[in-house]
Amino acid sequence: MTGRTPAAPRSAPPVPDGSVHSWDTSIGVDGPGTRLVVFLAGCPLRCRYCHSPDTWYGRSGRRRTVDEMVALAARYRRFLRVAGGGVTVSGGEPLLQPAFTRELLRRCHALGLHTALDTSGFLGDRADDALLDATDLVLLDVKAGSPATYRRVTGTGRLAPTLRFARRLAERGTPMWIRYVLVPGLTDAADEVARVADVTAGLTGVRRVEVLPFHRLGAHKYAELGLAFPLADTAPPDAELLARVRGQFAARGLTVT
Repeated sequence: MTGRTPAAPRSAPPVPDGSVHSWDTSIGVDGPGTRLVVFLAGCPLRCRYCHSPDTWYGRSGRRRTVDEMVALAARYRRFLRVAGGGVTVSGGEPLLQPAFTRELLRRCHALGLHTALDTSGFLGDRADDALLDATDLVLLDVKAGSPATYRRVTGTGRLAPTLRFARRLAERGTPMWIRYVLVPGLTDAADEVARVADVTAGLTGVRRVEVLPFHRLGAHKYAELGLAFPLADTAPPDAELLARVRGQFAARGLTVT
């Protein structure tokens, strides 16, 4: 024996407060069933079609503790479970606050609630295994099929991190819903869609693909913030274009909505 006193076990670092923009409930949009959706503030991307520019900056949110947000989920718990839903952490970009997101998902999961992470995947490397272990579903926004179009859509960033994150989720067996925003003149080229469809078809765990038609419903937020809406003159896709793009995904054997 050395006579040394055993070192005290290291305590886990405290979970930082999160910058929470808002929360709301939705049905069948942000995951299965009725969801409590927590929108975190802050995003590294500036997507041309973004309908929530008010979530771009962390300062646009209010500081909240995990305890506060879990208490909110607990109040909705019975209703969410009966409605086949759960909790979705969205944004902004929730992986800009990985420690807060991890603990919120973990504790909601411990309540017996289905958990979903809504992310662009651009910061997917920040999602550690503990975060993904507490995530039942990832809503992955694949914004483009080529690096050049990705830059046009987002104004910054690279496509590669999203694809790397998607492959990691597939290897883990994490269920995914792939989201693709269809913007005429920006993301509607047949070869662009084909690239996304090919990548998606090669991923295990994809439960469905959501082709989301571009809309201008968030234009008033740009005006309120004194910003120009980049796609103010772009019309939503018509039924023919939507059918063609959805058909491209369906032709790869994917379930499309």
